[in-house]
Amino acid sequence: MTLSLAGPLLLVGAGKMGGALLEGWLRQGLDPKSVFLQDPAPSAAVEALAARHGIAIGVAPDLPGEPAVVVIAVKPQVTDKLLPEVEPLLGEQTVVLSIAAGRTLAGLAHHLPPDTAIVRAMPNTPAAVGRGISVAVANERVTPEQRRECDALLASVGEVIWVDDEMLLDAVTAVSGSGPAYVFLLAESLADAGMAAGLDRKLAERLARVTIAGAGELLRQSDLSAAELREHVTSPQGTTAAALEELMVEKGLKHLLARAVAAAAKRSKELSS
Repeated sequence: MTLSLAGPLLLVGAGKMGGALLEGWLRQGLDPKSVFLQDPAPSAAVEALAARHGIAIGVAPDLPGEPAVVVIAVKPQVTDKLLPEVEPLLGEQTVVLSIAAGRTLAGLAHHLPPDTAIVRAMPNTPAAVGRGISVAVANERVTPEQRRECDALLASVGEVIWVDDEMLLDAVTAVSGSGPAYVFLLAESLADAGMAAGLDRKLAERLARVTIAGAGELLRQSDLSAAELREHVTSPQGTTAAALEELMVEKGLKHLLARAVAAAAKRSKELSS
């Protein structure tokens, strides 16, 4: 289904995530003429993408009318300075969709007109290949149509889950927002372990990369739980069982991941204060 909005879209911030969203929107058929980018220093890739599609980009793009959606895709520490600059552009029917980590609905609303419709969302980096997942929450000003538009924008790069409790976003950030970095560290560590066991770097890195990507795809497509899939690949007294005995000790992988997620959630709360 072709992606369409009730009016122009302003993307504020064209970094990695902003660029991934933009690519997803264009893949879904959003009219490039309705898209405007506000970024003083866009990446070369985003600049080239905008040039190919004739998308206006600059410090203050000249919008043809009130935007239907303003997407805030900047670093959290920049939002307090940036939102007052965006505020004059908003119309009565504009919804602000923020993907700034840790920035609460109330914190965003503090810099915007009292009746502003705001959606806060946390996507993750697999959005760059259309395999992301976003969790979103809306304030009471968001209409069903605005929610549909935000859902369509986020769905262009992966799955979307809506929640009613904004407090969940800190844990979401810690699990899915930061989660890809945990997986990349696993791949890095697995390759290092392979080299320590005698493999050359190229082979070890290839085995780690393809194994993790393949296991992830199997998990995505399977109806079985992660625990069930783990059990299926673990033969009693076998090599996998020997490895898991090391990973599943009392202070092993589960314990470390629990600490990691707690630390990320704590940092998300700090960013929102």
